[in-house]
Amino acid sequence: MTSGSATRVKKEQQKILDAARAEQRRTDRRRIYLRRGAWIVSLLVLAGLVSAALLSSRPETVAESKTAAPFTMPLSNGESASLADYAGEPVLLYFSSGAGCDSCITQMAGIEADPGFAEAGIAVLPIVMNTADEINAARARFGVQAPFALDDGTVSEAYGLLGVGMHPGLPGHGFVLVDAEGIQRWYGVYPSMWLDPEELLGIVESELT
Repeated sequence: MTSGSATRVKKEQQKILDAARAEQRRTDRRRIYLRRGAWIVSLLVLAGLVSAALLSSRPETVAESKTAAPFTMPLSNGESASLADYAGEPVLLYFSSGAGCDSCITQMAGIEADPGFAEAGIAVLPIVMNTADEINAARARFGVQAPFALDDGTVSEAYGLLGVGMHPGLPGHGFVLVDAEGIQRWYGVYPSMWLDPEELLGIVESELT
């Protein structure tokens, strides 16, 4: 092969090599862009999930005045409770998923441990859709003294608490304040499954004044 032919061959080979390198650089850039795009999409998805979680855990509270729905329910200690039993004193109805939801029972234990409710003359009636055996076992495990009212879903639905939590067929973690005259004064739902008892007492006392 002549020197001229060899030179042409080398030039052609160099062109092919340069083209291959250029294509590799383009491929590498595309991979980088794709990785960056996937990373950005992942961040956006994560941000959306976090935002959705924060929004879904935000409490819903309503201050209103209307006649409270009457009820009579069996208690887990074999007795019964009616709204009429609380005539002349405010009562805080505490709805929850009950047995199987440790934070629900812990909430009631925290309320019992706060002397402010009794000192303010505010009765608290916890309401669940469990059997007596189910909720009594949970009460014993957490040391809760108060018996729970056993709802068949009628009362939870009447007060707008049925299916507002994580479980469609159960009441959400919520509170309804009924004053001494039987007027519903306040309603609060807490998807986070907890409200500090001291904060709760402050809300109740504020709504009663």
